[in-house]
Amino acid sequence: MLVDSRQGARKILRVRAMIVMDGGHPMAARTFDLGLAGISLTSENKVTVGATGQIVFEMLVDGKPQIVNTRGKVNNCIFSGDEFKIGFTFLPLDNEAAGAITKFMR
Repeated sequence: MLVDSRQGARKILRVRAMIVMDGGHPMAARTFDLGLAGISLTSENKVTVGATGQIVFEMLVDGKPQIVNTRGKVNNCIFSGDEFKIGFTFLPLDNEAAGAITKFMR
C-alpha cells in the first residue's frame, strides 16, 4: 500500500505547466495539486528522481493570472495509465512565488 508522504495541505490546481530539468529541454506537463512545500504534475515524459529543474505554471491569485517560475527537486516519478505522475519539492522559493502560492492556498 502506498503512503502519501507529502507534508502540509494540498489544493487542486489543474493548469498547463512546463518542466525544464537541469541540462534538459522543456517538457509539457499539467499540474495536479499544489502545496506550500511542493507540486504534483503529470507529463508524458519521465524524469529522474533526485534531479532538479525549473517548473513554470500560471494560476489565479486574487482573481488575476500570475506566472510562477520556481525550482524543484523530483521526489517521485511513477508511470500510471498513459502518463508519468511527478512529485516535486520546492527548492527555496523567491518572495514572489512564495506570496502567490500562499495566497492561492487560502
